[in-house]
Amino acid sequence: MATKSKGRQKIVMAKMSKESNLRVTFSKRRSGLFKKASELSTMCGVEIAIVVFSPRKRVFSFGHPNVEQIFDKFLDAQNPSPTNSTSLQLVQALRSARARLLNTQLSKLLNHLEEQKQQGKEL
Repeated sequence: MATKSKGRQKIVMAKMSKESNLRVTFSKRRSGLFKKASELSTMCGVEIAIVVFSPRKRVFSFGHPNVEQIFDKFLDAQNPSPTNSTSLQLVQALRSARARLLNTQLSKLLNHLEEQKQQGKEL
């Protein structure tokens, strides 16, 4: 006889105490949020940008067609004056964070490629 499951349970909305659970949940929910944003953009033809700061202070962003383009459009609509230094700093910080993330990924891939080349030579 099969045991009955409890089904979907309501999740208490409070910060998680275990750091490992928090990181895993953040990663899964972030990807789900970005997927929903992509669906909204595709189905409704809207432009969308999301910026998320992780518990480890890393920056993740999603934008359609492009995060910077959406930010520029939003900031132009909010403040037509070209001297909005705070918003300019935000956009520059986002760009530099994204560049650092991409550089980190590139260096990891290059290291992996070198390891694969070494293994190929050894074989």
